Amino acid sequence: MPVFKAPFNGYSVKFSPFYESRLAVATAQNFGILGNGRIHVLELSPGGPGVTESIAFDTADAVYDVCWSESHDSVLIAAIGDGSVKIYDTALPPPSNPIRSFQEHAREVHSVDYNPTRRDSFVTASWDDTVKLWAMDRPASIRTFKEHAYCVYQAVWNPKHGDVFASASGDCTLRIWDVREPGSTMIIPAHDLEILSCDWNKYDDCVLATCSVDKTIKVWDVRSYRAPLAVLNGHGYAVRKVKFSPHRRNLIASCSYDMSVCLWDYMVEDALVGRYDHHTEFAVGIDMSVLVEGLMASTGWDELVYVWQQGMDPRAS
Repeated sequence: MPVFKAPFNGYSVKFSPFYESRLAVATAQNFGILGNGRIHVLELSPGGPGVTESIAFDTADAVYDVCWSESHDSVLIAAIGDGSVKIYDTALPPPSNPIRSFQEHAREVHSVDYNPTRRDSFVTASWDDTVKLWAMDRPASIRTFKEHAYCVYQAVWNPKHGDVFASASGDCTLRIWDVREPGSTMIIPAHDLEILSCDWNKYDDCVLATCSVDKTIKVWDVRSYRAPLAVLNGHGYAVRKVKFSPHRRNLIASCSYDMSVCLWDYMVEDALVGRYDHHTEFAVGIDMSVLVEGLMASTGWDELVYVWQQGMDPRAS
């Protein structure tokens, strides 16, 4: 299976929504504490186990997250540790990039998510406790969402409703927002410890998952959220990222500070259906390909990016 060695620590990995062999990786020097960052655009070799870097962009600060545009196949957006949000065009050489840079957040930008239905806007989540809404054709953010009492680690759009997104925060709440409303439309006290990530079910727009420092993943239905639909136990340390499968309704992928990547079917009693122990440091980035069913990618602080087919050994050559 393809493995890419980056010079810095991996933070995020995202498959292209346009090309099944392309993915982007966000990395940071010195575990993201101090130093530079780099965005790698990788190409999987057709029919073989290889992976090559097609282009890379250097940044003066850590890159914590990256996402692809849903409307331009060569454009990606990066969440940077200096509070900036940068837009890159992979069709242009590095000296011509970034094509745009926004400097509004007061602290590190930790996540960026492109609107999959409207395809003209994106949200960023920051350690300044806010979420910001942006449009590709606007010189500044459209709106700032200020309710969280601590770092917002992730904000992610609902897959069907173009005005709705969710945010996960260190204040232990999950919040649902509608950009047409003045404040959040729902506050779920989802965990007793910091919530590090959230994601929507791609087949049920009322269901989403959260993961936390408390080592658990919880699945919620916004129609009745007094108790979770499921609580998934199995990670040994904080769960850093959670992601619903784009192909299977019940399948969730997660990665953790216990260095593992796990697969869960939240509808069955023995929910843990797969565990991969290929990383040798914190596993912090995970994605599942929209274009190729079962294709997964992960990255971590061991500076490695793995791409593999579900059920296979990520380390197998």
